[in-house]
Amino acid sequence: MRQHGWSKRRTWKKLHIGADEKTGDILLGEVTGNDEADCALLAPLPDQLPVSTAVDQVSADRAYDKRVCCEELMRRHVPSIAIPPQHNAKIWQHGNTNAFRLPRDENLRRIRTIGRERWKEAVGYQRRSMAENAFFRLKTIFSDKVRSRTLTRQRTELLLRCRALNLMTMLGMPDAYVVA
Repeated sequence: MRQHGWSKRRTWKKLHIGADEKTGDILLGEVTGNDEADCALLAPLPDQLPVSTAVDQVSADRAYDKRVCCEELMRRHVPSIAIPPQHNAKIWQHGNTNAFRLPRDENLRRIRTIGRERWKEAVGYQRRSMAENAFFRLKTIFSDKVRSRTLTRQRTELLLRCRALNLMTMLGMPDAYVVA
């Protein structure tokens, strides 16, 4: 960068996935460029799931602490939303209104009462680590480099990697147990 300046090829792609915590399978995925916000994909991504699939909890990082994400998850009737509010978060809708209480505001009130770490334990925020683990397995097995040049081919390549990882997972995962 210092010697040759900015390059138009110096961009990155983001792979957004949804993983099943019990099986470790990647259930849904989408690829975007670095110019797309993470929260913009929360609405179309669950449409990839079969209609019969019930989503018990959505766990995501602070990048998804946006009003559009909260409204979309409420529209889909997700019972548990484990998205930690940003550290400088404010209540969107105060409790003295007659409107339905927002889950995001309830999370923020609970964090203010018991603290962020205890809230994460209470809502099961550690379940998000299953998706992070899927990313780790994906990068470890297939590397983090993409060989295709166009976005459509890169999308195909990354989604094929997800499918191949699911096939490997189906063959068997190692058993984890505590050693005394």
